[in-house]
Amino acid sequence: MNLREYQSFCPLNFSNQSKVWIYQSNRLFSISEAFEIETILNEFVANWKSHGAPVKGFANLFFGQFIVLMADETATTVGGCSTDSSVHTIKKIEQLLKVDLFNRQNLAFYIKDKVQLLPITQINYAWDNHFINGETIYFNNTITTKEGFLNDWLIPVKSSWLKSKIKALTID
Repeated sequence: MNLREYQSFCPLNFSNQSKVWIYQSNRLFSISEAFEIETILNEFVANWKSHGAPVKGFANLFFGQFIVLMADETATTVGGCSTDSSVHTIKKIEQLLKVDLFNRQNLAFYIKDKVQLLPITQINYAWDNHFINGETIYFNNTITTKEGFLNDWLIPVKSSWLKSKIKALTID
């Protein structure tokens, strides 16, 4: 599978500056859970409003483990209340499916053709024991725009902010 195929599911008619939020699950969702998530996300996007105006929104599950929300603000700016409503929806999914979608201490990598999670505290151990290297694909969930989602979500460890956390890479 080509990892970049995810890009084809991104809406073409959204501005490259559209806001993006990525929520990483602590585990892979089952097929039935994925359908349930899809229903919840579709309902949320259909009713997403900011100050009474409809938000041009998009939501999808990627790699069976990442919920991605996107808002094109060219028509309607997403305010605090509309952002809160999206967080409420994600918390609803979290509680319903008993997963953790807010733990930023777990990092995701693409290893041996699947998503693998690694606590940030184990990053040097994983490096020293060759579980990851500079070419290992990292899911950079810190991106905030559609352009970042398309170009910088999946990047090699050596090109990510993680390089400053890995002892061997900071020495080079």
